[in-house]
Amino acid sequence: MNFQNIQLDTTNHSSLDIYQSNTDIALPGIVVVGGGSYKQLRERDTERVALQFATQAFQSFVVNYPTEEQKSYVEAKEAIVEAFDYIKKHADQLKVDLNKLGIIGFSAGGQLAADYSNQIDTQAKFALLGYPVIKPTLDEKMGVQSTDVSKLVSPNTPPTFVWGAMNDELTPFLEHIDVYTQALAQNSVPFEVHEFSTGNHGMALANKWTGVVNDGRVDHHMSRWFPLAVEWLDEMIGIK
Repeated sequence: MNFQNIQLDTTNHSSLDIYQSNTDIALPGIVVVGGGSYKQLRERDTERVALQFATQAFQSFVVNYPTEEQKSYVEAKEAIVEAFDYIKKHADQLKVDLNKLGIIGFSAGGQLAADYSNQIDTQAKFALLGYPVIKPTLDEKMGVQSTDVSKLVSPNTPPTFVWGAMNDELTPFLEHIDVYTQALAQNSVPFEVHEFSTGNHGMALANKWTGVVNDGRVDHHMSRWFPLAVEWLDEMIGIK
């Protein structure tokens, strides 16, 4: 596997990590957008998620958008656009099948991923959203001005897979996931949703692989989201 980090054009605070598998054929691609309330980008749902998808024959990418003093919802969105533009421009070199290129986001990153997937010129063919922020109810806590992404959903929104946990008090089901999936249903967008009875917010892969960098937080039932998502992706776009 080749790894490189390239600077994005938005500001000096955004970059793209590239985890490229050596292959002679173009592979599906996934752009990972981590959470962390704009305070930091956590390894649990960035690098480790990218590497997990690499084991499923994806070319994986992580967007490092501005956090802390430089945090900005607008600039974070711009960083994602530029990441996709870079991948499209270098698709042959990166061995990425642009017809199977999508996005995954967690928590605040889930809101950004949903926002990007709903743009008119989105290049995402699918979206995976883990315990996403949907409505701007956490703006004061995160220190940004965001968007109610449920209002962006249209019939052109790509197929979307969403999961969370009933124990999640940060992004409660009825305030976030339920609102978004209703919008998907109303617009006839193919989607699948899993609201686990166990687990919580910020679980990432919910297995030992992310648990070791997530205060030992593991939930074997919630960890099923990953194989379910891979199975769903194969049904939607044919990744195997």
